[in-house]
Amino acid sequence: MPQGNSPERLLVGMCGTLRLGALLALAAGCGGPAVAQELRAPLGLATFPRTSLQITHHDGHHAARKYAFEVWVADTPERAQQGLMFVSDLPETMGMVFPLPAARVETMWMQNTYIELDMLFIRADGRVAKIIERAHPMSEALLSSDTPVSAVLELRGGEVQKLGLKTGDTVAWKKPAP
Repeated sequence: MPQGNSPERLLVGMCGTLRLGALLALAAGCGGPAVAQELRAPLGLATFPRTSLQITHHDGHHAARKYAFEVWVADTPERAQQGLMFVSDLPETMGMVFPLPAARVETMWMQNTYIELDMLFIRADGRVAKIIERAHPMSEALLSSDTPVSAVLELRGGEVQKLGLKTGDTVAWKKPAP
């Protein structure tokens, strides 16, 4: 067996690394078809269903305040995968909701997302379980709900602070007609 940093050892090490990388890529399903899928054009937001959404802010000192938004609905795996990627501007009354088929711990990321987003993780009862403010554009860091949720709402970065939204606030929307 080659020892030290001899050319033979480096070649064996590189080949082992290449084989390991190829095996990991195959195990992860990163073959030819997945590469072709990554190269497809983004879905137009006009093809996403839209609906009205309301956030009710509960403040012990004042009457509940209601905030209305118009949101795109990421209701398919393809729409959910794309989300607000490639969007360069998001009006303050717009957003995107990601309804989940069943409550689960959900993770999001900001890959190919050009703008800051606020993320509200919503439990099955409609209450906000967790908020991540001003998620960093283009980041591949995983952003987790930490607890099972049934939906995620993305708003323009800074809206949570501007409106004073908190965990425990409620979110409601109507499922769009098919």
